[in-house]
Amino acid sequence: MDDFIKKLSEIKGNKISPDLIGSIITRYASIWLPELVADESSDRPAATSGNPPESVTLSWTKKRFIIESLVGILPPEKDSVPTDFLLRILRAANIVRVEPACLFELEKRVSRQLDQASLKELMIPSFSHTSSTLLDVDLVLRLVGNFVNTEEATRGGPAVGKVARLVDSYLAEAALDSCLALPEFVALAGALPRHARPIDDGLYRAIDTYLKAHPGLSKKERKTIWSLIDCNKLTQEACLHAAQNDRLPVRAVIQVLLWEQSRLANKHLDWSGTLSGPRSPAELPGRCLSNRETGVQQMEIKKLKEEVLRLQSQCMAMERQIEKLSEKKRGSFLSLKKLGISGFKGNRIAEMEQGTEINGIGPYLVKTKVRGRTPIRRKSMS
Repeated sequence: MDDFIKKLSEIKGNKISPDLIGSIITRYASIWLPELVADESSDRPAATSGNPPESVTLSWTKKRFIIESLVGILPPEKDSVPTDFLLRILRAANIVRVEPACLFELEKRVSRQLDQASLKELMIPSFSHTSSTLLDVDLVLRLVGNFVNTEEATRGGPAVGKVARLVDSYLAEAALDSCLALPEFVALAGALPRHARPIDDGLYRAIDTYLKAHPGLSKKERKTIWSLIDCNKLTQEACLHAAQNDRLPVRAVIQVLLWEQSRLANKHLDWSGTLSGPRSPAELPGRCLSNRETGVQQMEIKKLKEEVLRLQSQCMAMERQIEKLSEKKRGSFLSLKKLGISGFKGNRIAEMEQGTEINGIGPYLVKTKVRGRTPIRRKSMS
């Protein structure tokens, strides 16, 4: 390894391009670290049968030394080494537990060119004993956070959109893990700024996958995860899927339906203006809609309106039912209190009024004894 570093230093002195130096380092690493090769094949010399096998500790020590040495001689220029190769080095570095400074340098280099990473290489398993997830979500969160702070991400552009699509695809895979906590999912999904996603279909797909894998989420948690979505950025196909998705909160479905209704209404107004308003020859559309197509659009708008009204009526009916139940419990408690029965709990009284079963025996009725009155005895006729 020392001879290789010495020769590489001589090559750098001859003003060789950083890409060529990066390819030399990649080739050397693929020989002595076979796990860094994508196709799992390398030209590493095979061990002779006469040599005893190395212990795990010795093997890890050698790999740790090679990785730390390679990271130290990487050219500082961006894109001089492929991003996927850096991710494979990062995976091996986490396995053999290299120094924190080496890990920090690797993560910084990967973050600078994260837009060139592939989903396969980004799915690094978690090697920490304290982590309960299969994938190292915290590592990806750090990479995305470092990328957001780079100059290229600040300027915006296609690189930010590529990273957003990569993160959404990663979230869809990580969401299948039942041990992935909601705060981790929300933190990674919200690590990118709002303008990074021109369309939220990929994020919606990841959220739907998470809801499928975690059916025990509370109503509040479902609202929290839905707050990541901007309905204005959902396509028509995603809106139609969300409108029929029973895993989403009711208010989210209503929100999607209202947005889709307004979008179709605006399109209908545009079509009406196109057909009725005077226009110059340069502004004429390429093809006018037929009566059948216009009728289909109007039927879709009508169905959406009916669906919104149905959901609104259901919500109002549920609210009225809840109010009636609360008023009934409150009134029963007050009436029993006037009769002198004030020592019972409110929920106990409600159970007694409704005829709750006790120990499997049928329902019973509460017989109250009115205080302050003398009992009426039946007079004997004999």
